[in-house]
Amino acid sequence: MEHFLDRKGDIAVSLTIFDLDNTLIGGDSDHLWGEYLIELGIVEEAYYRSENNRFYHEYKTGQLDILEFLAFSLKPLSENSLHDLLTWRQGFLETKIHKVMLPKAKKLIDQHRKKGDTLLIITATNRFVSEKIADLLAIPHLLATEPEFKDGAYTGKVDGVPCFQDGKVKRLDDWLAAQGLSLEGSYFYSDSHNDLPLLRQVDHPVVVDADPLLLAEAEKANWPVMSLR
Repeated sequence: MEHFLDRKGDIAVSLTIFDLDNTLIGGDSDHLWGEYLIELGIVEEAYYRSENNRFYHEYKTGQLDILEFLAFSLKPLSENSLHDLLTWRQGFLETKIHKVMLPKAKKLIDQHRKKGDTLLIITATNRFVSEKIADLLAIPHLLATEPEFKDGAYTGKVDGVPCFQDGKVKRLDDWLAAQGLSLEGSYFYSDSHNDLPLLRQVDHPVVVDADPLLLAEAEKANWPVMSLR
């Protein structure tokens, strides 16, 4: 097993990074959250489903305007009380997320955990939706798109750089610098061509249940390909 060292050079650990949606879970939590809000009657059904599906299609085809999407997806956080949001999120975990948990993903995580690896999820999905899923997977470190939170409420705006495409690289670089770590010996598991910028940065890119665009790139680069389904 390869390792990276902290800045003091006296602790050897291995960093293993996981994408979340359609990698560690068998679905897209951002899209599922939108569907759940529709089912609860929190948002207007026809408009919200149409836009939710449009953005998901654009994500899959590499055409997503991340700021446009976040203006859409973070708006319900700003329009409802934190108490209600937390209540709905618990129901979301129970009715939507538990159904898409993947036993093989848990085994993969445990394999890296038993090696003593540092485990990190990096996801474009906002922290409100993704943080409790990371808890369910017992992964202690999470880099996610940060919804702005002021005076006890969400504003509907983004705080900092969205954790998407090149933004994942930027957010990870900042996190590594704060931890005094590097990417030497690191792994990254992902399903999406949107993660190519980060896949090209790590020592061990691993393609998981890949979309067609990523699979084509993986074949060119001779990256390992696997399934957790």
